[in-house]
Amino acid sequence: MKNKKEIGLDFIIDKLTNSIENVVTGDSFATEISILNKDDLEKVSKAHGWLFDWKSEFKNPSRDTYKLTIVNNSTIIQGLVSLEEKTDHVYMHLLESAPFNKGKTKVYAGVLGNLVAYA
Repeated sequence: MKNKKEIGLDFIIDKLTNSIENVVTGDSFATEISILNKDDLEKVSKAHGWLFDWKSEFKNPSRDTYKLTIVNNSTIIQGLVSLEEKTDHVYMHLLESAPFNKGKTKVYAGVLGNLVAYA
């Protein structure tokens, strides 16, 4: 029997918050999580700096893709998560912060923490 290669989690939760926080100013912004819709797909493409193929994920009938946005500003997506509800657990297929929320120059901290907490 071959040994299975374990695939671990490959993301860092930078900060646990009840909202997201502007890295420069420290200001906190309430967030909401809603289902990704077809109109959002163009904004979350590789051409716009996203790493994963969210269009393909959106089309998968066994998964639901959710977006994190700031309350009263639902046009700017801060991060995404793809979830599949199983009988005894929720499987998180993909998780990604918006391109402007990554690295040393990110705008907001707490994006992934909010999405994982939702899952």
